[in-house]
This record gives sequence, C-alpha cells and structure tokens, in this order.
Amino acid sequence: MAVADPEAVIAELMSRHGRTFADDFAADVPADTAEAMFRLLVFATLASARIRSSAALEAANALFDQGWTSPRVMAETTWEQRVQVLNKHGYARYDESTARILGESCHFLLETYDGDIRAIREATDHHRDRERDLLLQVKGIGPVGADIFLREAQAGWDELIPYVDARTRQTARELGLPAEPRRLLNLIDRDQFPKLVAALVRSRLEHDTEDVLDAASTR
Repeated sequence: MAVADPEAVIAELMSRHGRTFADDFAADVPADTAEAMFRLLVFATLASARIRSSAALEAANALFDQGWTSPRVMAETTWEQRVQVLNKHGYARYDESTARILGESCHFLLETYDGDIRAIREATDHHRDRERDLLLQVKGIGPVGADIFLREAQAGWDELIPYVDARTRQTARELGLPAEPRRLLNLIDRDQFPKLVAALVRSRLEHDTEDVLDAASTR
C-alpha cells in the first residue's frame, strides 16, 4: 500500500464517504429526538445481521416509509406486516426472525423506557459504558448492533465521543491513522468525528482502503 500523510488520508476518506449512516435513513441524530434515535436503533438491529449494509438500509427505509417510526406505532403492526415489508426490500433471508425481534424490542422499549431509547442516558447518568450495557438488553442488539448504534449516536450523545469500535480501529490502522480514538479525534473537528468514523466503516465495507491510500498519496 502507498504511504500517505494522515491529513490527506482523512481528506480522501471524507471526500468519498463523509456522511453518517443516519444521513441515509433520515435520522437527525445530532438533534437527539426520540424518533431519530429509534430509527437508529432499528437500523442497528437490521445491520447487525450477516447481510449487506445496503440491504439493511433499504429495509430500514422501507419500514420507516410505512410510518413505523416509533416503538408504539411499530408495536401495533402485525408480525405478518413486518415480514412482508422486510421480504420485499432486501431482507428476505432474515425477514421472519427479524420481524419477531422488532416486535419484541418495541414492546421492551415501551415497557422499560416508555418507548424512548434516550431514557438509557438518564438511567446511567450519561455513562457510556453503562449505556452500552443497557443497550445490550434490547432484543436484537448484540455487541455488533451496540457498536453500530453507539458509533452513530455519538453525533448526538456527546459523552460517547470518541467512540470507535475494534474493527474500525483496525481500518484506521491499515490507513496509517491513529487507532487510539482520542489521537484520531485530534485530527479532525469534533463535530465531524462521527462522519469520519462512518467513513472508515464504509471504506472497510467497500474494500477501498488501498484506493484511499493511493489517492491520498497524490494529494
């Protein structure tokens, strides 16, 4: 691989991939609304399965297009309705199990947090490690799903910054960037950090780290 200046690598990453995943499913995470964080939770649930991120994104947007943008509304849908939407929008392999999981997670949120996932912040006094622990109690959210949620949630939950999971730290290392989150944060404006983390994830998913390095070396 080519050797490039870290600032050039970041510039190339941001040029290619500089948007959060939440941008792709219309979740205003920086505003930290109940709907935005629920959308993010649904996406994290879908994207944590062994499926392409583009398929998870398509399925999430299809669910939201139905108007199912809160736990209360989604909990009122039937399993069959959720299966039908997932099946038609790139999620056929996991449609039945995921439809059940979504229903169960919505009921859990209603019973535990009055339908608002943001309540885990108050329950933990904005403690990031405890937030992750409570997030893992939500049906369908395992370690991968928790990482997806928290990577994106740091755009609205300041206590999470800098959140970089292990696989994304490895991608940073491959690109010649600091793998230690706080050192990586020092290379970019704080409000742009969630986009940089998402760009690193996209680079890994699209297998273009070598192309990023080559392009950055010519900047």
